[in-house]
Amino acid sequence: MHSIISSLFWKPQLPKRTAVLLVAGFSLVPLTVTAQQADDNASSWGLGLAVMTSQKPYKGIDRDNKVLPILSYENRYVRLSGPELAFKLPGYRFSESNRLNFSVITKYDFTDYEQSDAPVLNGMRDRDGGFWAGFKAEWQNDLADISGEILTEVAGDSEGHILNFGVERTWHFAKQYMFTPRVVVSLLDKKYVDYYYGVTTEEVTADRSYYKGEAGVNVEMGVRVGYMFKQKHFIFFDASVTSLATEIKDSPLVDRSTENRVFLGYIYNF
Repeated sequence: MHSIISSLFWKPQLPKRTAVLLVAGFSLVPLTVTAQQADDNASSWGLGLAVMTSQKPYKGIDRDNKVLPILSYENRYVRLSGPELAFKLPGYRFSESNRLNFSVITKYDFTDYEQSDAPVLNGMRDRDGGFWAGFKAEWQNDLADISGEILTEVAGDSEGHILNFGVERTWHFAKQYMFTPRVVVSLLDKKYVDYYYGVTTEEVTADRSYYKGEAGVNVEMGVRVGYMFKQKHFIFFDASVTSLATEIKDSPLVDRSTENRVFLGYIYNF
């Protein structure tokens, strides 16, 4: 799966940050879900553009603003939605509005930094993002969409594991407007927390103490608003705030209890 994702996203000849930026643009695609869902025998794809602004929790780090591309594709066997590539497994349909979906997924994680990103990171070894693979289950019903996934890093340095549990509900108005609040709980293992928020003995300074990260739980709350017109054009706004685990907030690299992200974008559905 790593080779498949690499062929889709990664361009070795590009500088690291430029290549990651191209991948990051595709992370917007899950936000562009519309009221029109393709049937099992159809395929669909879309292209677009979005503006993203995000704030990481590291001390003194500037807010990150980007203009990013959007790409999506789906058929009965595979779904490419941002940095996530899902291979669909057999599911079970109780009714048109009540079904279980299963898939094997691989995705890219954008939690990374370079020592030049903030003064507190000077002298730290750069932390890279990584490719993750795992299993995802989704229960779509009349009340809400409930999902769970277990991920392991298969190409990267953290060698961590993550369990994600999400609940969201979408309301449609006048067949053109959509409103989707969501809550996602992420269980991060100690390898993940230590890699991105820990300080090794070689990185200790007078202003930066040693820190060994432990497992923790992040909680994200977000909302997505969308408007579709002429059946092909979709405009969306998405905002989220993540309450960080105590094990992250205790890091000497961090001075925030939350991180946040906002998207504003447009996609054309073919």
